[in-house]
Amino acid sequence: MSHAEVHVTDRDGVRWIELDRPGSKNALTIEVNQALIAAIESAGDARVIVLGGAGGAFCSGLDLKDAMRKGPRPAADMERDLRAYFHGLILAIRNAPQPTIAAVDGAAAGFGCDLALACDLRLLSERARFGEIFVRRGLMPDGGGTWMLPRIIGVGRALELLYTGDQVDAATALSYGLGNRLWPVHEFADQAWAFATRIAAGPPRVLRLVKRAVHDGLESGFEAGLDREARGQLECLGSRDFVEGVAAFLGKRDPRFTGE
Repeated sequence: MSHAEVHVTDRDGVRWIELDRPGSKNALTIEVNQALIAAIESAGDARVIVLGGAGGAFCSGLDLKDAMRKGPRPAADMERDLRAYFHGLILAIRNAPQPTIAAVDGAAAGFGCDLALACDLRLLSERARFGEIFVRRGLMPDGGGTWMLPRIIGVGRALELLYTGDQVDAATALSYGLGNRLWPVHEFADQAWAFATRIAAGPPRVLRLVKRAVHDGLESGFEAGLDREARGQLECLGSRDFVEGVAAFLGKRDPRFTGE
């Protein structure tokens, strides 16, 4: 599966989706977003989904030059496109049953920052940068940043970044909890692949149940969380992967999970 500016690689249970628009630092257009949504929603056999960007940039947000070329448009059309292709992209990432990872090598700015925030995990190269830069354009975030950022780094830090539009470097992002791992640029691709492959080697049923429980738990109480865990655990106990996990432990070997 491929697109002129969105490349898809499937290997070892990982679907790696890469933006490749070097002239715009991987900025987004409606057509690019459609390709990204299709790549995410067709990843049924993948155990992990990774979003990355080529050329030393993750994503610089909306392609303003492309938008300006198209000229003024009715407000109703802009709202329709925002909800269908931009919110639609964020929702595709959030609703993917698989673990999702943003491989951030370079700037994640504006909607590109929200794109990274929508993923479950963020892996950073030393040149990664994050910025909710909307305020500098006279705009507010429109990719879920006002909801996601406070939940990831806390209200005070989130509001500071949202109010100022300041960008944070990789080391600061890691210290804030925006990133999970940080590697030198020359190691980044290999390390990110290895990390994603390691997660993909886990039991798919468990990964999906854990993701659903954590995200649902953000919007519910503790007892509801216990109930989700009980139902999920009973499902796991009836799986072949549980039998394999026990057999591997007793046999002192690595498990070979199949998702069954």
